[in-house]
Amino acid sequence: MKYQGSPAFTHKQNDKVGVLVTNLGTPDAPKKAELRRYLKEFLSDPRVVEIPRLLWWMILNLVILNIRPKRSAKAYSTVWTERGSPLMFHTQDQANALRNKLQQQYGDNIVVDFAMRYGSPSVDSVVDKMLQQGVRKLVVLPLYPQYCASTTASTFDAIAQSFSKRRWIPELRFVTHYHDNPDYIKAVATKIQNHWDQHGRADKLVFSYHGIPKRYLLNGDPYHCECLKTSRLISVALGLKDSEHFTSFQSRFGREEWLKPYTDDSLKTFAGQGIKSVQIVCPGFSADCLETIEEIGEENRDYFLEAGGERYEYIAALNADKEHIQALTNILESQLQGWIITPENTELRNELAKSIGAEK
Repeated sequence: MKYQGSPAFTHKQNDKVGVLVTNLGTPDAPKKAELRRYLKEFLSDPRVVEIPRLLWWMILNLVILNIRPKRSAKAYSTVWTERGSPLMFHTQDQANALRNKLQQQYGDNIVVDFAMRYGSPSVDSVVDKMLQQGVRKLVVLPLYPQYCASTTASTFDAIAQSFSKRRWIPELRFVTHYHDNPDYIKAVATKIQNHWDQHGRADKLVFSYHGIPKRYLLNGDPYHCECLKTSRLISVALGLKDSEHFTSFQSRFGREEWLKPYTDDSLKTFAGQGIKSVQIVCPGFSADCLETIEEIGEENRDYFLEAGGERYEYIAALNADKEHIQALTNILESQLQGWIITPENTELRNELAKSIGAEK
């Protein structure tokens, strides 16, 4: 059979609305074999690495996958917890909190779940599970505030690929970005302000975002512009002067030029400019992960302190903070307009169906 159906489907079951939140992904364990499998899937995505496929296949399979898994496994082992990967359990906590809020408001006819673009649970497996539960309208919320083809568009590719093999395609709404959403901006500003209330302010607040190659920007990707707008809106919400905040980009690899300024290089120069204390926040990461905990929280701290800095503080991601969950709930509710199925209108629909059946 070419197109996959829903074996458990019956025409009597209630149609449901689904909310699928997604994040990048994580290896199943901080071990070389698991890292190799995860990195192969991630780095094989043409949205992530835009160079000729044959050339990249040789670089990836003959060089990177023979070197990087061991190194990455060591880094992941430093952030792994009893609950596993931070990105995994934070995303799960976010999905659980969103499910609780939305079902309290709209009842059990709304289904909320999460998936990872790479690794497990896969987008395809979770979409399948949701369709089996009767989801006929689906909102997808990739947890990337700023749009980027390497992340947001890649998630759409995974959704489209899943749908392409299915007999019944649900109605679809896809959130491409929320970088300037007032509730999201407020949530990040509140997180920073709460940190200031407890620890005081530093000489400089650094907004650090994941980097992408500069040529992606030159080819029309809006990511860079959306990051800068996010920084500006947060700084306005906090009442900061231009001299009091700084935006930079982290996590580059390879030899080509990426978005600048680079976070690590910038931190190495701050002390020489008289900046002795910094606080750093990553507004592009909805959940803490390797890149925030290890790279920003530890590696870049060392760069700053070794270069003469005196005080370095990482301000955690929003994770499942109540302000963040409320912001995401508001974003989802705007997408659910006209789709909301409440217990009350479901009951009315069932009564109408019975009356029509009785007339026949």
